[in-house]
Amino acid sequence: MPARCRRSRSSPRPQPTSRVWSGTVPPPPPSRPRRTGSGCPRSVVAGTVREVPTDRDLRFLSAADQAAVVAAGEVSPAELVDVALERIADVQPRLNCFAHVWADQAREEARAATEALARGGSLGPLHGVPVAVKETTQVTGRAFTLGSRTHEHVVAGHDAHVTAALRRAGAIVVGATTSPEFAHTLVTDSPLWGATRNPWNPSLAPGGSSGGSAVAVATGCVALAEGSDMGGSVRIPAAWCGVVGLKPGIGRIPMDVLPGLFDSISHHGPLARSVDDARLFLRCTQGPDDRDIQSVTTPLDLDGPTPSDVRGMRVGLSVDLGSWWVHAEIADAVRSAAAALEAAGAVVEEVDPGLDAADEWVWLQLWGVFMSAYFGNLLEEWADRMDPDVVSLIELGNRMSATEYKRLELARTDVWRRVSGVLAGRDALLCPTMATPPVPAAKADQVSVQHPDDGRFHTNDMTGVFNLVAPCPALSVPCGVHTDASAAGVPIGLQIVGHRWREDVVLRLGRAVELALPEVTGRRPPG
Repeated sequence: MPARCRRSRSSPRPQPTSRVWSGTVPPPPPSRPRRTGSGCPRSVVAGTVREVPTDRDLRFLSAADQAAVVAAGEVSPAELVDVALERIADVQPRLNCFAHVWADQAREEARAATEALARGGSLGPLHGVPVAVKETTQVTGRAFTLGSRTHEHVVAGHDAHVTAALRRAGAIVVGATTSPEFAHTLVTDSPLWGATRNPWNPSLAPGGSSGGSAVAVATGCVALAEGSDMGGSVRIPAAWCGVVGLKPGIGRIPMDVLPGLFDSISHHGPLARSVDDARLFLRCTQGPDDRDIQSVTTPLDLDGPTPSDVRGMRVGLSVDLGSWWVHAEIADAVRSAAAALEAAGAVVEEVDPGLDAADEWVWLQLWGVFMSAYFGNLLEEWADRMDPDVVSLIELGNRMSATEYKRLELARTDVWRRVSGVLAGRDALLCPTMATPPVPAAKADQVSVQHPDDGRFHTNDMTGVFNLVAPCPALSVPCGVHTDASAAGVPIGLQIVGHRWREDVVLRLGRAVELALPEVTGRRPPG
């Protein structure tokens, strides 16, 4: 849920608290040896066949392949959990991506998963696979902190739908990842935990608000992590960390973590290292669920591997959405990805959606009202211990009248007409996920930037406008790498926006990009 500018900070930030780990985490080994098996186990998940490499680093196996080696008896759930906990212990001091690690609970669930294997019978598609959820998502009996001192001692009384769905699929939740306070911005730096850092360059931000989840996936702590997206909070960190992030159409994954059920910009989505794993996450967590009145009642058929044939598909390409200033390396990478799809048989056409700063302002006002309605009652007691940007957003929402809020629906209608216009007769729209390289990791290190009066919209992300058309899925996949000194080695993301609830189409296009750009999509961060 991104902030839209870099700001200097005039008020001091509260000091973050120390992390509390639940259970014993073994010290990280100097370098974990690669696990070598005696053959290539074949996955029986969803009727597919997967050849799993015999020379494998368990940390970087896909979620589907982790499930395959568990089902084949090659690796136990306990071993996968121990590998995840060891990796977290190694990564956490450097990058600060976990708010909570539940080692004892994870080991207990791993033992239960092993016993289920011994009994035989059907297994879930994620049986024994360690995963993480964002600290804004409820896990029964565990801390529900929202990156805020206001929730430092809150304990969840139930599993959110997405948590319960992952568990039904056999996944083991090892911990909760970091978020900025109330998931409000694209920099994962909270009063409670401090700054989370980019795995490619720790001085830079990983993105937000699901920054901890993206870092955990990119570094091999887990193969899958849950995120939430109200303005780009899954796609932004996916782009800056070099992983896959999906905002499904609203209601595809039931959203029951908010106090109200009629919010119209909020989504759960996966962070994954591959499009196949993002698809698997979606398959396991899609609805319906009466806890979310907007949950989609007809699930997609997502069995089997992701199709990648794009021959004959028609896609629009807009590098600037009509008005954004876009960094030259990002523009070049997005054009190269579009050319790769064209070489694979897709028809690519330049389009102009005509989106601009006024549309982003519509999103920001909606976000301010959201923050005011849900967290405004905290200001009187907590304002001096909250992120000043959160306070500003709440105050923005407080200033809006009911009539002004209702008029935002007219503006959203106009955005929809423009987006649907460029999608008409096409399968998807291609554009950058981010317009700029990452900003500094810590908010205290950010400075105000004076932009030229060039008629362009200068901001970091290109995601929030697509939350205004909430039924449209949007996927971020790696498509390039920065080379200039300020962000050398940091990934670049391509955003693929589809028709209402056609996640299958954006995933197909994303898989084609992966296959066309293996030198980009197969990278691992240092360390």
